[in-house]
Amino acid sequence: MEIEKEIAGNIGSPDEVDLVLENGGDGIGLYRTEFLYMDRNELPTEQEQFEAYGSVLEKMNGKPVVIRTLDIGGDKNVDYLDFPDEMNPFLGYRAIRYCLENESLFKEQLRALVRASAYGNLKIMFPMISGMDELIRAKELLAEAKREAMEKDAELQPTYEVGLMIETPAAAMMADQLAKQVDFFSIGTNDLIQYTVAVDRMNEHIAQLYDPFHPAVLRLIKRTIEQGAKAGIWVGMCGELAGDPKLIPVFVGMGLDEFSMSAGSILEARSLISKSSMEELAPKVDELLALGSGKEVKQYIEENLMK
Repeated sequence: MEIEKEIAGNIGSPDEVDLVLENGGDGIGLYRTEFLYMDRNELPTEQEQFEAYGSVLEKMNGKPVVIRTLDIGGDKNVDYLDFPDEMNPFLGYRAIRYCLENESLFKEQLRALVRASAYGNLKIMFPMISGMDELIRAKELLAEAKREAMEKDAELQPTYEVGLMIETPAAAMMADQLAKQVDFFSIGTNDLIQYTVAVDRMNEHIAQLYDPFHPAVLRLIKRTIEQGAKAGIWVGMCGELAGDPKLIPVFVGMGLDEFSMSAGSILEARSLISKSSMEELAPKVDELLALGSGKEVKQYIEENLMK
């Protein structure tokens, strides 16, 4: 019997929750918290963040909500924060790297998340992890934030899962070790593609090389799912590929547990997933991963997997 897949929505603000629910989303697979920090002149307060996170959790009424910690830098700059000029900001001072160097800012967000966990089914996710040291330090700061929040509120009983985004090839290759430290993975395909094929996805001159069908990308995704399953943790996907009709059957065949996408893609994805069988698709995925180019992979999918 097929295991039911979870189909969730990606949001950037509490205002977008209703659209996910209207489209039948099973949860929020990615809440991009950086939008709380952008288009303003100063940092959001801990209370402001707590209210934003808590409102989403409360509105989802027990359905899972994956909240990604601050992911700024790269193509998401915050004017009032001191970011250096960099030759390649996508490979630079961003996301978890910035947060681990700015602990007070990071812990303020973590305290808000810990406090908000009382309002629903919270899953805290760290972005841009490339190795064990970063993950362990992030978890240590989360533990400190939890202690601080509980010291201020004796009645607080925070409960949440902790996970990380797999968006660097290093994280995918270390998935077997990283899985021992977390409750879940979520694959961020937008960055995973660009880092795997060494293509800046914002560079129009080489846009044709940004290939979601590249066998290397798909092999890393499959490895991540397999290592998550071996460790007994669930694996989701929150990048754009999660809602791609051509690739959804591939990910079902790989055993992906959760698909998170824009709200408008949920109904079509649910229909496709309901018609797909992992048992039937798994052998075809193995054949597909033996191919040598993205062009061959795409052709194989169109001829063998599209119904």
